[in-house]
Amino acid sequence: MGASQSLSTKSIHEFTVKDARGKDVNLSSYKGKVLLVVNVASKCGFTNSNYTQLTELYRKYKDKGFEILAFPCNQFLKQEPGSSQDAHEFACTRYKAEYPVFGKIRVNGQDAAPVYKFLKAQKSGFLGSSIKWNFTKFLIDNEGHVIHRFGTTTPPLAIEKYIKKALGEV
Repeated sequence: MGASQSLSTKSIHEFTVKDARGKDVNLSSYKGKVLLVVNVASKCGFTNSNYTQLTELYRKYKDKGFEILAFPCNQFLKQEPGSSQDAHEFACTRYKAEYPVFGKIRVNGQDAAPVYKFLKAQKSGFLGSSIKWNFTKFLIDNEGHVIHRFGTTTPPLAIEKYIKKALGEV
């Protein structure tokens, strides 16, 4: 996807990504759901607290129109060294993740996944658009628009009030 095409992109629902086994997943299948998109890593100091709280949020809101989309990434000190399937198995086995854990991607640089180029263009972070570390979180409304970006140090449970608002549970 070229830069001009990504600028015309209006919604996360316009992207297709790979699942942990390499099969295409069209994100339009998540239309109507509030999404939390997270770049994850299995060997990060933030792994335990983030995965534990993500699982808690998912269980609490999955039946209310909420979905978590986890994207393993090895760009930060090589903290996701295994395969996409290894990352998926780690999240599902160790942290009981029931939400999708997709194929490994890059979130920064020229080879960044198009979906992440879109997310970063929609909401810049503290020091610009680059993803600074693992577990950066993007909250997406049910129409596919980025409404909030949260850094690594923001625990998932601290985002709960924003999720509830996006779900219309104010």
